[in-house]
Amino acid sequence: MSDLTGKVALVTGGSRGIGAAVAKRLAAAGAAVALTYVQAEEQARAIAKEIEADGGRALVIRADLTEGTAARDVVERTVRELGRIDILVNNASFLAYGPIEEVSAEDLDRVLAVDVKSVFLAAQAAAPHLTEGGRIISIGSCFNGRVPGSNFVLQATAKTALIGLTKALARELGPRGINVTTVDPGPIDTDMNPADGDSGDFQRGLTALGRFGAAEDIAAAVEFLAGPGGRYVTGTSLAVDGGYTA
Repeated sequence: MSDLTGKVALVTGGSRGIGAAVAKRLAAAGAAVALTYVQAEEQARAIAKEIEADGGRALVIRADLTEGTAARDVVERTVRELGRIDILVNNASFLAYGPIEEVSAEDLDRVLAVDVKSVFLAAQAAAPHLTEGGRIISIGSCFNGRVPGSNFVLQATAKTALIGLTKALARELGPRGINVTTVDPGPIDTDMNPADGDSGDFQRGLTALGRFGAAEDIAAAVEFLAGPGGRYVTGTSLAVDGGYTA
């Protein structure tokens, strides 16, 4: 495990699934962690209690980073209450599926707002506070490398946009010693995409390993990129997808 002692991480959408696993993993590595939620307050506070019970430090913030100055406010509160920010993990995401003829403009706006706009705003707010060795890590999707069928146009559009944003930020912030990367999960067993769900067999069949991954698999990749092992990794995506894009 990486040693993140003395570091401060901000994890958006940290109340459940991948975000919760990332928050706990970074805390276990020694980082103080701020985590945001929009609706799942009880779950977010439960994650914070777990972190604190293990001797860590956690800050829970309710915020929709697509709205107004929320991203800036969250970053400033993190710095104010935890002392600094070293690691930004953009995990919050909005899922919307359907054929191109049926998805609405409102669906498109919401997906782009949560999966792209909020990432941009959070990075913009965090950048002035990040110093050499800082990290911006966004959770992408295997859909930016392979779209297995219909109904995924919104997710593929939004998550592919993250690639361009990641590369541009890596170039812009690289001279300051700040690394910017994306982790692209494949089928991950969470409450939003359970392995025993209706599409479970279909998704397993798309992977080389023939199984779902766990949220902890993504958290381990984030921890690697956030720690010393990721110091020469920037401007790229790390696929953690069981061979989905093989």
